[in-house]
Amino acid sequence: MKGGSGGGGGVAPAKRRWRGLAIAVLFLVVLSMLVPLGFLLGLHSGFHSAGHIPLQRPSPSGDRSSHIDNLVRKLGPTLPKISRINGKAKMKSDVDESEGFCDLKYGSYCIWREENREEMQDSMVKKLKDQLFVARAYFPSIAKIPAQSKLSGELKQNIQEVEHVLSESTTDADLPPEIQKKSRRMEAVIARAKSVSLDCNNVDKKLRQIFDLTEDEANFHMKQSAFLYQLAVQTMPKSLHCLSMRLTVEYFRDHLFDKELSEKYSDPTLQHYVIFSNNVIASSVVINSTVVHARDTVNQVFHVLTDWQNYYAMKHWFLRNTFRDAVVQVLNIEDSDSYGKATLSHLTLPVEFRVSFPSNDSAPAIHNRTQYVSIFSHSHYLLPEIFKNLEKVVVLDDDVVVQQDLSALWSLNMGGKVTGAIEICSVKMDQLQSYLGEHSFQKHSCSWMSGLNVIDLARWRDLDISETYWKLVKEVSMKEGSALLATLLSFQDQIYALDRVWVLSGLGHDYGLDIEGIKKAAVLHYNGNMKPWLDLGIPKYKEYWKKFLNHEDQYLSECNIDNELVLRLSLWILGKLRAQGAKC
Repeated sequence: MKGGSGGGGGVAPAKRRWRGLAIAVLFLVVLSMLVPLGFLLGLHSGFHSAGHIPLQRPSPSGDRSSHIDNLVRKLGPTLPKISRINGKAKMKSDVDESEGFCDLKYGSYCIWREENREEMQDSMVKKLKDQLFVARAYFPSIAKIPAQSKLSGELKQNIQEVEHVLSESTTDADLPPEIQKKSRRMEAVIARAKSVSLDCNNVDKKLRQIFDLTEDEANFHMKQSAFLYQLAVQTMPKSLHCLSMRLTVEYFRDHLFDKELSEKYSDPTLQHYVIFSNNVIASSVVINSTVVHARDTVNQVFHVLTDWQNYYAMKHWFLRNTFRDAVVQVLNIEDSDSYGKATLSHLTLPVEFRVSFPSNDSAPAIHNRTQYVSIFSHSHYLLPEIFKNLEKVVVLDDDVVVQQDLSALWSLNMGGKVTGAIEICSVKMDQLQSYLGEHSFQKHSCSWMSGLNVIDLARWRDLDISETYWKLVKEVSMKEGSALLATLLSFQDQIYALDRVWVLSGLGHDYGLDIEGIKKAAVLHYNGNMKPWLDLGIPKYKEYWKKFLNHEDQYLSECNIDNELVLRLSLWILGKLRAQGAKC
């Protein structure tokens, strides 16, 4: 019994050992299948060990590049809308970056990039990158020679060390103190590698491979930068969102007396200005700059048309701020109970198109001229219904600044035309002929801009411009840039050309405007992507917009709208400290 018992006890551990070995073998088999599968799925970039050198990193121009392209396309049509039309008016969907068509593809991003480009200051970082580039090219060929195993090991070690340094440093200031020694060691080992007899074709092939990977990565980062730029210019800044939220909360908390001056709002004998906006600060600057330069403000009435989201913020802002004797009415254009059929599901602001075409037929595309054309949106065609008692209004975009008195516009004789606008004769209808299709139009007539528009509402109603527009929109709704087409055709022969001294455009995209011309213009139009309330706005033009902000407003300082307040406070404190003899 004891012997049997002892024999049984000896067999069980053996079976358990064999079972354990079988499980281990099965696990290794499964693992051997999963590892190649993981590499096939592109997961190997996450499994780099300390001893592995990723000489052939996966190209970022595949899935990531197409993903960024899709995001850029999704953001492109949103406000502000950017479209592209060449000289023959065909919408170009893509441009070969290798030919340098950055401006055609990415618009004002390329201008901003060139203006803000910084020269390479970190020479050591650049030198290390160049050394790493050459070392990676020689390493595969050296590693195949058994007699050069020692050199191969040194080359591999130096590559890993430089990669580690560059992964933690982007400037010379970030580099460790011993970097000079590492660079000299890398330079020495590269010199030894160059002295080895190698097949030049292999080294050349590897250099080309690394160069292609680098070029693909550069193209990916270019697309990513353009996407982030578009995101920055089309997204409401955090400070403006903060202001809107604070004002909305305070509107329901303070219960300010909302005095309705309906008799002024509908009095056709007064000067009525209309602003479509979802930006509290922008609309406030437009009104403030207009009032400051007006000789008489008692007859001025401003109508700010906004959406549900910003309605209460706008109401509270204009209730707590006064603009001399002018009055401000805030309307919610999405309020169907108030305006009936004269409403839209959402507010639409002036639409901007980037139009590019060659200066002449023989000029290469890289020398194409580019214009930013802003036109009326769907919301503008509700004006005759919303203001039924008015016969004439002046429409101001929320990205303009007024520098002179506009009262002369109210005595303007437009000769029966519907609207007065600044014409752009560098973009004529015949240049858009193939795009406009079979619709009849005057080939040599000029296009025109929104920004400052004098509108004869009585004439608009007589000609039923809105109905014409909606029919055209329905007809060309499937075409890209249908708003541009419908607007140009709706107002054909109905544009009174204002004198160009009234408006200077381009402050949102053109870095080369004449400063004297800016000072003399009656209205400055920041058309383009680089609006003055954005960090990406052109710095030298921002001062003309910022001086009409209420720098002492509590909400502006709390939401950090105007950084100059912080700067001024810092300078004041610094002056006090210096006056007291402090060393700063």
